Amino acid sequence: MKRISILFIGFFFTLSGCKKFTDPAPQNNGEFENIYNEPLLAHGLLLNGYSRLPTNSWSFNDVATDDAVSNDINNNYRKIATGQWSAAFNPLDQWTNSRAGIQYLNIFLAEADKVSWESKDPMLNTMFNDRQKGEAYGLRAYLMYYMLQAHAGWAGGVLYGFPLVLEPETPTSNFNQPRATFEACMKQIYSDLTKAEELLPLDYKDIATSSQIPAKYSSVNVETYNRVFGKFFNERMTGRIARAIRAKAALLAASPAFSAGNTTTWTDAANFTAQVLQLNGGLANLDPNGVTWYNNTTEIDGLASGAVPKEILWRTNINPSSDLEAANYPPSLSGQGRVNPTQNLVNAFPMANGYPITNTASSGYNAATPYVGRDPRLAKYIVYNGNTIGPTNKVINTTIDVATNDDGLNKKETSTRTGYYMRKLLRQDVSRSPSVNDQKHYRPHIRYTELFLNYAEAANEAWGPMANGGNPYSAYDVIKAIRARAGVGATNGDAYLESIKGDKDAMRTLIRNERRLELAFEGFRFWDLRRWNASLTEAVTGVSISLNNYQLINVEARNYQDYMRFGPIPYSERLKYNALEQNTGW
Repeated sequence: MKRISILFIGFFFTLSGCKKFTDPAPQNNGEFENIYNEPLLAHGLLLNGYSRLPTNSWSFNDVATDDAVSNDINNNYRKIATGQWSAAFNPLDQWTNSRAGIQYLNIFLAEADKVSWESKDPMLNTMFNDRQKGEAYGLRAYLMYYMLQAHAGWAGGVLYGFPLVLEPETPTSNFNQPRATFEACMKQIYSDLTKAEELLPLDYKDIATSSQIPAKYSSVNVETYNRVFGKFFNERMTGRIARAIRAKAALLAASPAFSAGNTTTWTDAANFTAQVLQLNGGLANLDPNGVTWYNNTTEIDGLASGAVPKEILWRTNINPSSDLEAANYPPSLSGQGRVNPTQNLVNAFPMANGYPITNTASSGYNAATPYVGRDPRLAKYIVYNGNTIGPTNKVINTTIDVATNDDGLNKKETSTRTGYYMRKLLRQDVSRSPSVNDQKHYRPHIRYTELFLNYAEAANEAWGPMANGGNPYSAYDVIKAIRARAGVGATNGDAYLESIKGDKDAMRTLIRNERRLELAFEGFRFWDLRRWNASLTEAVTGVSISLNNYQLINVEARNYQDYMRFGPIPYSERLKYNALEQNTGW
């Protein structure tokens, strides 16, 4: 079989010309039966699962939280944050995208056993079939996870998920299906992931000896095994990735917004995550360069095909581009300055000594020089007044003092609205003027730092800050390592962390704050606030600087109702299918 990029969407076999994915796929486009003897056509069904992963691109839904705003008046997340979110307008919708992917994967799973993947060798045919079915189960579980994240919610005292449709829909299918409970959806996710693990290797790698071949394939030689399960298939679903998806799903299910409606516990979430981390060497293997994974230029430029950096468990393809910088560089660097971090987020960065800036007695914070002595991540992630960015380390002036300074607060439509620009995720060697200098970029599907933070959160809730539940490390151990890597508390043994390590509530606050900083702008904050049952309406603020005076300004209200911690079922679907129960409030 030839390798096809997992981002290849426009495969030449068209399953459906229908207006809605839920409509049955016509079988007169290229003859459906051709898939059985032309495996590339069947393979296209599987590729649809990959092409629909929400993590294939950045959403920047952070601008619908207290972490950022957008200077683009047409930004859909800006619209929902300011009062336009409804069941008829939902830029966070996964009902169409993920359900479409699930439908394609259902068709693939129903037909895969009939496909002639390798006509000359029955065992090779079985191996190709096993691997791709394993991929399909893992992908279906991941898309189900995103369905729960976006659409799970309470109605009539029941926590619902989505309709569990596991077979291909046909012209005679009953599309008017009720939503399954959240618990039933979680059980299906776990079941699919177990099947994926049974069929997939932990990782794709070339083996050297026949002793490494699993017993069920013992009749094949090393070359044949590597043809199916070798390094050529890196970036596809693996047993390791399936375990990480289970851990992510368990964290969601154990969180306060969902815990009353299912049986997954914090202990489950912590243990599932620890299993993944231990497969990678545990805390000892926390990437020392993980803070700037997006700008580790030598590492990124040197990545072999399919290889992953130490920080990354699973990633997208690498592509040369300068689009991210074009959208987010300040205007003076020929950027549009789209994502503007808030003062709220800036205030969340502690001092370098580890103390929150609100701890005036110990932090040493000075409001007259607010960026001095701060957590080193602040300068790496956010362009503040006087910070540098870009290939020439240009010093950015965000004050309102110079009339001709386009980088200043609210100077033009591409200027910052908060007094800050986003620096994280941008490669600092990209130039947009006078000529465009594209550089290699990728997007993580799953980072190990996310998993460490998941573990810290779940372990603290399950056993408290210092206990480990039989795992090699505690929540305290993880947070200490992450802060040490960032350069926080290096001069005083992280005295603040030491002062709270016996306090579960204080540790929870710190873990959530570390998650906010480490995963900033990566699309986590919107969902984290909701699964925590945290406030959704904190007013967004910025800073206006003139003549070295720093004035706090109100930038944008957050207009969410309490029921909006759960997303809606699409209005159009409810019009068509009366069996669909809407989440309360929508």
